[in-house]
Amino acid sequence: MKKKAETVSSPVARGRPRGFDVEKALDQAMRVFWKYGYEGASLPELTKAMGINRPSLYAAFGNKESLFRKAVDRYVEITGGMFQEAMAQQTARGAVEKLLKGMVESQCSSKIRGCMLVQSALACGESGDAMKHELAMRRAAVESVLRERFERAVMEGDLPRGADAAALAKYVAIVQHGLAVQFSGGAKREELLAAVEVAMRAFPANGNSE
Repeated sequence: MKKKAETVSSPVARGRPRGFDVEKALDQAMRVFWKYGYEGASLPELTKAMGINRPSLYAAFGNKESLFRKAVDRYVEITGGMFQEAMAQQTARGAVEKLLKGMVESQCSSKIRGCMLVQSALACGESGDAMKHELAMRRAAVESVLRERFERAVMEGDLPRGADAAALAKYVAIVQHGLAVQFSGGAKREELLAAVEVAMRAFPANGNSE
């Protein structure tokens, strides 16, 4: 049975309560942060997109930092399925190829260019240091999963013995971030997929093929 959307009452003119869909409001906030970054997303822009006033925002989500963290959680929840599907591939090489190509395809189908975990940190100044740190931790968590996947691949003989799992994870993370930045700058799908093909040539061959 589909879970009924959570609603929160918020004050409106003449004191009449109005309910709003918390999940829908959070999705809208996520898109604003994704497009403009943490510092670039103003409270007026956020409340307008969410369809609520500032007191209702604070009552439902806390301050701007708290709202941003919840929006990042939502973004990770939405995009996490693709990442998990990629990590479940039989080979490390297959996992990386599916991850990078899937990232390109998902971004090309999105109305907002780039990756929220990358885009939201690019324009942050000193006042956004805490959020930059938050995003860095999220990206590090992804890199950690990649490293563990590659370590397992080495143990299973899927990657060559002696392959540096940490360096490979960093390499894939750098390619991921580069693709996101390039796409946000206007790079085309064909160009990004061609770059993925080049990146895959540098990835180690199956250890059993040595």
